[in-house]
Amino acid sequence: MEYDICPLEWRYGSNEMRLLFSKEELLKRKILVEIALLKALSKVGLLSEDDVKKVEEASLLIKPEEVDKLEAKIGHDVMAMVVVLAEKSGDAGRFIHFGATSYDIVDTAYALIFKDALNIIKNKLIKILEILIELSIKYKDTLMVGRTHGQHALPITLGFKLANYIYEFSRSLERLNEVEKRVIKGKMSGAVGTMAAWRDMGLEIERYVMEFLKLEPHEISTQIAPRDGFAELISDLAILASQCDRFALEIRELMRPEISELAEGVAEGRVGSSTMPQKENPVTSEKISGLAKVARSLVIAELENIPLWHERDLTNSSSERIIISHQFLIIDEILDSMINILTSLRVNPENMKRNLDLTKGQIMAESLMIALTLKGMKRHEAHQYVSKLAALARQYNRSLLEVCLEDKQILNYLSKEELKNVLTPNNYLGSYEKLINRAINYAKKIIEEINKHNIQSAHVQQNQNIKGSS
Repeated sequence: MEYDICPLEWRYGSNEMRLLFSKEELLKRKILVEIALLKALSKVGLLSEDDVKKVEEASLLIKPEEVDKLEAKIGHDVMAMVVVLAEKSGDAGRFIHFGATSYDIVDTAYALIFKDALNIIKNKLIKILEILIELSIKYKDTLMVGRTHGQHALPITLGFKLANYIYEFSRSLERLNEVEKRVIKGKMSGAVGTMAAWRDMGLEIERYVMEFLKLEPHEISTQIAPRDGFAELISDLAILASQCDRFALEIRELMRPEISELAEGVAEGRVGSSTMPQKENPVTSEKISGLAKVARSLVIAELENIPLWHERDLTNSSSERIIISHQFLIIDEILDSMINILTSLRVNPENMKRNLDLTKGQIMAESLMIALTLKGMKRHEAHQYVSKLAALARQYNRSLLEVCLEDKQILNYLSKEELKNVLTPNNYLGSYEKLINRAINYAKKIIEEINKHNIQSAHVQQNQNIKGSS
């Protein structure tokens, strides 16, 4: 009987990402690395191309359950795979795994999977950025309350708020693109990294392996690839999860009935509560926040995998079976949830206007203080005076404009018309439009660079395929 214990197997993550980290796919990538090693050994004259072809044909017959059965007996997953592959290959399998250590295979297979997994993540992140750019432009001038400490601070626009997320997500896209240089690298260097088993042919064998797999090699390694790169990757994904968590928290807060400025689109028939029929809960945003907690927690475990004994111990192996696949599936689910929220986002400009008027102009206190300072009042004195006027407005439930129009000292500095202009929210948005455009241009530049790099990589790969076939 099979038990579906981990929800990542059936609840979270796209089928595309699940497939990448499935037992079958990981086995497939490991076998691919073993065959690349055989091709390299063939290049240096240790076996024939015909033997390599026989092993390739035999590899198609391997079933994961065969490897699992042998692993249960001998207690070593890579060796189980090697033995099964060798037995199916007959005499042609003599050189399978020759000179290699297990993590030459595992870490290089991970590099291949990371490449595909990061492409999935980056494509979804680019889609999120494109939606945010569209929304930021659409709501560029939609006035709303800017809040600090949960309190009304200064007026902003929804477009400006969203542009801040554009910038933050752009930085994550940069990070993920940057980390590729340190984690999408192969390792083929033997038991402690010296390539000793291949005598003086180690670097040549490494070069051939990497050419077949279209990877760059690590410059040097112990028995395993440096774990600082893995920790950086897991951290970068956790940072992205936390940025999504920040956006989700924004939705959760602004969806409160007493605020009701933004809300998740609610699918027809979705149940908010098992007992309260009226409820519309921000369940997708809450799912993002919940999963982000797990994503952050995995960072600590991967950081612990950096300090291993000497040239390597086994403590990273068991933990990474959980950390790596779970982190990618978690962020995949989070990004899909973000896309769902953004494509069905409900915006309530009327409520934004209502909330902006809640404090009856007190949100414009800084604007008044600045205006008084520019008219000649000392800045700290202006701060104290405007604070007193705001307190009076609160005490008597009057607008800040009404209180100011009755204050002789204020009228000595500002005319009634100037006061109205100073206390009008639309007039105190600073360089919001230029800042929105700057954030959008920053994102577009990164997306363009990534797309350009992908096109160039595709051309290089195509040329290599043509060269290889000839």
